Amino acid sequence: MKSLELILFIFTIGGIYAVDRNNFKTCDQSGFCKRLRSFKPEKSQYTLNLDSVLVHGNVLSAEVNTIDTLTEKKTVLWQYTLRLSALIDGTFRVEIDEADPLYPRYRTQLALDGEPKPDKLQLVSSENGKITIINTQGHKVVITAEPLKFEFLDKSGDVAVVLNENSQLLVEPLRVRREKNSDDEEGNAENALDVEDETAWSENFKSHHDSKPRGNEAVSLDASFPDADHAYGIPYHTDKFYLKTTTSAEPYRLYNLDVFEFELDSPMALYGSIPVMYAHGAKRSVGVFWHNSAETWVDVVNYADGTVVSSLVNLVTGGAKRRVDARFMSESGIVDMFVLLGDTPSDVFRQYVTLTGPAPIPPKFSLAYHQCRWNYVDENDVRSVDENFDVHDIPADVIWLDIEYTDRKKYFTWDVEKFPHPAEMVANLTAKGRKLVVIIDPHVKREAGYFVHEDATDNGYYVKDKDGKDYEGWCWPGSSSYLDFFNPVVSQYYRERYSFENFPGTSKDVHIWNDMNEPSVFNGPEVTMPKDCRHYKSAQDGQDGLASFWEHRHVHNEYGLWNIKATYEGMLQRTNSKYRPFILTRSTFAGTQRYAAMWTGDNMAEWGYLAVSIPMCLASAVAGVSFCGSDVGGFFKYPEAELMTRWYQAGAYQAFFRAHSHIETKRREPWLYDSATMALIRDANRRRYALLDFWYTLFYEHTINKLPVMRPLFQEYPKEQDAFTIDDQYLLGDKLLIRPVVEPGVSSVKVYLPGASTSTLWYDVDSYHAHKANGYFNQEVTISKTPVYQRGGSIIPRKERIRRSSSLMANDPYTLIVTLDVNNTAEGTLYIDDGETYEYRNKKFIYAKITYELNLMSYTFVNENASYPTRSWVERIVIAGIKTPPKTAKLHQGNKQTVLQMTLHRGNDVLVIRKPGASMAQPWTITFTY
Repeated sequence: MKSLELILFIFTIGGIYAVDRNNFKTCDQSGFCKRLRSFKPEKSQYTLNLDSVLVHGNVLSAEVNTIDTLTEKKTVLWQYTLRLSALIDGTFRVEIDEADPLYPRYRTQLALDGEPKPDKLQLVSSENGKITIINTQGHKVVITAEPLKFEFLDKSGDVAVVLNENSQLLVEPLRVRREKNSDDEEGNAENALDVEDETAWSENFKSHHDSKPRGNEAVSLDASFPDADHAYGIPYHTDKFYLKTTTSAEPYRLYNLDVFEFELDSPMALYGSIPVMYAHGAKRSVGVFWHNSAETWVDVVNYADGTVVSSLVNLVTGGAKRRVDARFMSESGIVDMFVLLGDTPSDVFRQYVTLTGPAPIPPKFSLAYHQCRWNYVDENDVRSVDENFDVHDIPADVIWLDIEYTDRKKYFTWDVEKFPHPAEMVANLTAKGRKLVVIIDPHVKREAGYFVHEDATDNGYYVKDKDGKDYEGWCWPGSSSYLDFFNPVVSQYYRERYSFENFPGTSKDVHIWNDMNEPSVFNGPEVTMPKDCRHYKSAQDGQDGLASFWEHRHVHNEYGLWNIKATYEGMLQRTNSKYRPFILTRSTFAGTQRYAAMWTGDNMAEWGYLAVSIPMCLASAVAGVSFCGSDVGGFFKYPEAELMTRWYQAGAYQAFFRAHSHIETKRREPWLYDSATMALIRDANRRRYALLDFWYTLFYEHTINKLPVMRPLFQEYPKEQDAFTIDDQYLLGDKLLIRPVVEPGVSSVKVYLPGASTSTLWYDVDSYHAHKANGYFNQEVTISKTPVYQRGGSIIPRKERIRRSSSLMANDPYTLIVTLDVNNTAEGTLYIDDGETYEYRNKKFIYAKITYELNLMSYTFVNENASYPTRSWVERIVIAGIKTPPKTAKLHQGNKQTVLQMTLHRGNDVLVIRKPGASMAQPWTITFTY
């Protein structure tokens, strides 16, 4: 990077300028996007060879051809293989690859959680140019041979998803490059055409040149969703949770990029790319997962949103049409699309997580509050921050260190002047039940004598440039190279760096932050690695010429996933798989949830960024990554008191709860604000800690039911059309409704309470006042009020004795909050284990169901032959919505019976059972008499 460019870059990241769009491509500047987006044939060139169809087990295989439509002979131009698989849980997979490619095309490797489990497939009919097959659940697939089209039918026989209805299937065949000259024979015409395409064998963007040695190899496929009102997913972007029509604007872009001071309401690429899309209407929910790790653009058309294109279609078809179309366009790879046939939102979200894997149970501390800054400058600074949380009675579990803790930005080292005693520093934190998180980025400083650089250079561990030499870019340390995690030897080397012997000063209570892993390259094209860099390729995939390596263009969106996988496995290795790791990643892809939490990146201290954190985390959650949050307070700029207060109040109800800020911003630890603001921040943190066991239970249940922890309203209320576009409020599980205040200076906010058709009640968690679900109403708010409601018919466990850290609360007593439904019943669940090890796999845990009926409240174990010796007990039971109070209440546990004391608060129909004293280590019941 030239010195002037570097200076401008540093100014940019320092917050002087907003994001410079000129640093990032538009579709027209991306050769394959421009080429494919203009590809709109009247009918598909692809046909199915009916004579080649074979159905065996769960797979239909066949030959697909492209036909020369310009001649009557219909000459076959290219041949492809089709593989359509039936998978468990109402899912199908469609794969189309070249029959005999010049060299193997890249298939995304790490997104899936193992090989998908097969269903069975049966041939129903083959007639009139169509093939009909059916799975064991009654879903049919009708394949039209010419032009090729796939119709997926739900169990009632209605068409739910259609592939290639808009004839946008395209697989650009790999070709040998031949220069055009006057002696070219007619048979070489198609190759000559490639040379004439200025982007076929190379592309330029600004000062960067992409050599494209394989030439054009893009793939495309359209998916249509009949009866859908809206589409969702493909995170993450900064616009609404529901996807907008893009035909008159830029498509949504999926390409992991380090975008400084990203802007709002934009389809631009950001740090993460998860290519799953859902479509929902009152009739059904469905989805598609585009299994591809290359740069991808996605066009969306919603025929009901009033755009020019949809309006013309509606005019022709005679009225508003409920349907959404999408088109996925990727630079390379194969066509590999999973079709998720629902039919409820929960069904389709679960189907996707079945493919990519649920998040494991996180260590409990990671669900508590985290305090971070770039940077806490030395050990005294860390000690001061730690002590001030105690002085000001604010609970906190984690202190974070950004890059300045290292020896001149060399990872797995410490600055010996600022952090001379890391082990002692960690021990001082852990004595209070707190943890430390340190940053480890994938770039490696190119400095003689630095052991990681020396090892990587000597052993060939770095990603290579287009000429096969170690790729050299520019990042925080200056001149940097990047480990090639696709090489299993490199990943093993990297895993070993996390051992306590190799990373002195760390312990089981030091966890990891993998940042900049898109990867970020300051002087690279679009601030990332050039696409023609080379990655390791296994011998079985070919070792000759271009077949001997994968290009970065093939794997780009997967790079960060390989990084965090190696980190995760290294942290397991360091404790012989005894303790659960916590990792935070910035780069995300399908399957990220199996290894790490994520955050929304380098936001700003502005109200719009607080507001957009909700749809961004909702989109992430339905795409499998529930462990999501934003930098509380905003990374750039300084939040004034009201914004900071509201951000803490919102963050307390998002899964990942961390305050973070830029090195050049004014310090903003809670006690640096006025006393009234600090008190409000303290209250927000204490509310989070009171609900930690509720959060922990939700994450355990995610491992079982594979459902999002943070949920859009329509997931639980799929028939309520008003809920389809709500993204300023959400549900935690099916029990709490959260409507953060994200507007300045307001005295009331609109809140939508779903469930009117089932007479659902929603109880204000502050007053226990019951609201009948009836759509929108105005909720009055003060600066201390966050509208939160507990669903009638639910029971939520709380711990009201808030201590300095979560581990010190492990054996504290519970308060059970019971909110009755219209039938005077309620139920809930509670998960308990040691919070940090894998002993739950040895049945050392409790998963309990809590139920309330008119005459009986019970606490029973769901898990068989499992137990955990918790010393927690029930301190209080609060029953809201009770109209007729019981005369007596008696606890039954083991052989012991105890008469309980009760207090009735008639003003809000709340009954409090005081000090039942029931142990949570054994089942119990409470009987009531009237």
